[in-house]
Amino acid sequence: MLGSPAFAGFDRLLLPWDNRGYDQRMRLRDIGSLLPYHSHVDPVNVVSALNRMIDDVNKGGTIFYDFYTEARKREDPSKENTGLFFFRGEPGAPFAVVSPGGGFAYVGSVHEGFRYASEISSRGYNAFALRYRAGGGGRVAAEDLAAAISYIFKNAGTLGVDNRDYSLWGSSAGARMAAAIGSHGVAVFGGDDLPRPSVVVTAYTGHSDHAPTEPPTFVAVGEQDGIAPPSLMERRIAALRQAGTEVEYHKYSGLGHGFGPGIGTSAEGWIADAVRFWERHMKNSSHQLRGNAMGKSRIN
Repeated sequence: MLGSPAFAGFDRLLLPWDNRGYDQRMRLRDIGSLLPYHSHVDPVNVVSALNRMIDDVNKGGTIFYDFYTEARKREDPSKENTGLFFFRGEPGAPFAVVSPGGGFAYVGSVHEGFRYASEISSRGYNAFALRYRAGGGGRVAAEDLAAAISYIFKNAGTLGVDNRDYSLWGSSAGARMAAAIGSHGVAVFGGDDLPRPSVVVTAYTGHSDHAPTEPPTFVAVGEQDGIAPPSLMERRIAALRQAGTEVEYHKYSGLGHGFGPGIGTSAEGWIADAVRFWERHMKNSSHQLRGNAMGKSRIN
């Protein structure tokens, strides 16, 4: 990954930790050792998403976008550790923004962000994986998400996305970010005055805050999660349902925290279920699910 021509200029943002030296001899099969809050990290799935990105670059596509200007990054050098990885779907299709987890200490893009976005885009939708600032807590990370959404709206024509019916996805800490903006809006976190998402997809999070009105919400959690126990998530679900919000809830047997795409586990297929939930709540789009069209791996 590090030093690959396809990732020139932003390769360090593929990996989870800011301001940390990496052993460039580490094999991708060992990448799970860099993700202490995650489980079921499958190198095959990591590689498939990375190679999707390499394929897009080889076809002349742009896969990485800065959503902060150079002036903003000079004012706050920590914003150098941000960006959007773009997985294109059909031109003019709605978009999703995926915020990976990592306890606000690191950003687990290789396990959650890239793999989720790749699968969403294989079904025809445009998907962005967010690289946000780690180490600054939830408010700082949510501000990055708000800035990223504002950037996508401003550049929707250039990016080729429909800014109606967008969805926010997040796992663990990333789910806190997605849910916070779903509850309170983009502007509350320093972004533009924009519509709230059509759907919020949250996986294994301890987030409990909610607003009087909420977007439809999809929830996934492992039955044995000790970090974000199902009982904790169920309390928020009950509050949302009491307020009239539609919630689709999935609790998967035999799983703890951080299972990511869940391939090979009881959670396999949850991303497809979440896409279908999103589709049911689209008011301005009529895209349908397509078969997974990801190609063969090119990293060994």
